[in-house]
Amino acid sequence: MVSQDRGSATVWTVGAIAVLCAVFGAVLAMGHAVVVRHRAAGAADLAALAAADHWMDGGRRACGTAERVARAQGARLVRCAIEGDVSEVTAASGRGPFSVEVRSRAGPAGPVAPAPSPVRPSALRSGPGETSGAVDPIGPEAATEFRRPGM
Repeated sequence: MVSQDRGSATVWTVGAIAVLCAVFGAVLAMGHAVVVRHRAAGAADLAALAAADHWMDGGRRACGTAERVARAQGARLVRCAIEGDVSEVTAASGRGPFSVEVRSRAGPAGPVAPAPSPVRPSALRSGPGETSGAVDPIGPEAATEFRRPGM
């Protein structure tokens, strides 16, 4: 007696291999897209920093420096604008459906907010419903603000 299921394992194996190949191809494509995006972002950041560093040489020279830096990173410069000491650069990487453009700005840092005062662990230890008696190095008025969470 001959079974009708003879050779069905071959069909299932070929189907499983085809599905695995499709999944593997999708994972490779996503990985390539991530690499292209990171390359463009790195090139844009470095090119913007280079242009901001050379803003005193004039816009053309600063953008020329940015273009050389972007090319060295495996990307191409799409746009470069210098306004005062701030540069704005757009770099692109990849080809076809995997082409990505990333914009980056660089310039001097703005005003920095004051750092929060350090809190000593002893300032946080107190009983339920009471404030700490510890004195913060900044002054006693700051120590009254430290309460246990939920109180």
